[in-house]
Amino acid sequence: MKQLAIIGASYLQAPLIQKAKDFGCETHVFAWAADDVGEKMADHFYPISIVEKDAILEKCREIGIDGICTIASDLAAVTVNYVAEQMDLPGNGMRCCEKSTNKHKMRQAFEAGGDPSPRSVLIGPGTDLSVLEGMQYPLIVKPTDRSGSRGITEVQRPAGLQTAIVRAREQSFEKMALVEEFATGQEYSVECISYQGTHHLLQITLKYTTGAPMYIETGHMEPAPLTEAMRRKVQAVVFHALDTLEIRNGASHSELKIDSHGNIRLIEIGGRMGGDCIGSHLVPYTTGWDFVGMVVQIALGQAPDMTRAEHHPACGVRFVFGPRDLELREALRAAPGITMHLPLYAAAFKSAGGKPHRPHGSYGDRFFHPVWLLHFCGRRPGHDLCLDGKMKGRKPASPCNCSVL
Repeated sequence: MKQLAIIGASYLQAPLIQKAKDFGCETHVFAWAADDVGEKMADHFYPISIVEKDAILEKCREIGIDGICTIASDLAAVTVNYVAEQMDLPGNGMRCCEKSTNKHKMRQAFEAGGDPSPRSVLIGPGTDLSVLEGMQYPLIVKPTDRSGSRGITEVQRPAGLQTAIVRAREQSFEKMALVEEFATGQEYSVECISYQGTHHLLQITLKYTTGAPMYIETGHMEPAPLTEAMRRKVQAVVFHALDTLEIRNGASHSELKIDSHGNIRLIEIGGRMGGDCIGSHLVPYTTGWDFVGMVVQIALGQAPDMTRAEHHPACGVRFVFGPRDLELREALRAAPGITMHLPLYAAAFKSAGGKPHRPHGSYGDRFFHPVWLLHFCGRRPGHDLCLDGKMKGRKPASPCNCSVL
């Protein structure tokens, strides 16, 4: 029986733990003891923080693991690549990991590799902000080493810059901020699997966010309504960037924007599967590819099985921030041709006095994780219905993001 180490025990890792068990692996899960679902699912649970790389390495050597993996966590990915490198197991190595988990080093790599991405400047303690002269507003300020929209602010004018930098640095583990020029256009993510340097594009995801100033994700839809020509262009840009970052094995989640002229700008790339049920649920539902299974196979040194199962024309996931989103849920439930699954994970709705809540900090401000999953039967998203609840023939309050590029 193969011995597989999994870093993290939250609900995000639950599909990975279950898939490993389905494949006949003995699972060894590492995380804080917090009564998470993964603690109960694992064959063996070790209450060691996911950032304690050397302690986890020591235990993995004692176990004699055959592979190590995680999904949807940058912090866990660092430990995965460290242990894999030390034990000569499949992974991407620490040089790759540094570039794919630190936004400043990623921007440096993109600039050196000729990959299209916004201009950026690193800001640390005592940095003279005159280094930002010449940058065009609006600007995006973010921590160099966080994910999940933590610490991100859009700044429209110089007066708000210092506050945004302080906020980003407070959220950063290394207390550094990245200031970058705002990339215009619709945002997408690109879900890929790589094995020994060969990349496969599995799906492109349309992203919904709260917009300025925090850009917290409110939902995702697959497949993104792009022309085949644009899909090929996106694939070429992403594959080149994966090579730049030296991502050779496992899942990747690439975020980018496409403007009205078809120009692509890379926002960031994670050398791991995307969260928010994108990789664990949306990709297999819309492509028939077992994305999580591929992660397990590659971690064990096996080529990914690219066999496709039956799948749906389209699928989406939506998160709740307040009563308006619950109203949208009921509208979608009543729409023809849609199968709704809810909830995937239980959580309490905590509206303060019944008043609508708007998120203010990160993805953690969402009340449900996630609220519902939609299967669209016989229709593509962005035509009759989209996750904003805007239907054909009904004038929306704001333009729908689902136009085909």
